[in-house]
Amino acid sequence: MVTNVTNLGRSGLYDWIVQRFSAIILAAYSLCILANFVMNPDMDYQTWSSIFESNAMRFFSLITLFALCAHAWIGLWTVSTDYMTSLQLGESATFLRIMFQAGCVLLIAVYLLWGIQIFWGN
Repeated sequence: MVTNVTNLGRSGLYDWIVQRFSAIILAAYSLCILANFVMNPDMDYQTWSSIFESNAMRFFSLITLFALCAHAWIGLWTVSTDYMTSLQLGESATFLRIMFQAGCVLLIAVYLLWGIQIFWGN
């Protein structure tokens, strides 16, 4: 039996809504980047850099970064609770699942901080 300890007590509906909303944000950002490539086929570093110098694009990138982290966490939590069970892993399933989730949280936090530094560092 999987408890709600590792998903911070949220319901499945809340996770589903966050997953879908974050996917919409990620799709919109991808389309924005693709549109920049299509409109500037001979883009150089200066053009690319100027796109990300605007605060609007930095803010959009930051929102997308948060959406990516939320999307990744919910997806990895779901996979770990669905597939890292005692039926597959035996007695140590809970320990392995908690260690896997802790590693995911650490990695997502590192990527989040790194992304913030990249977009807002200068």
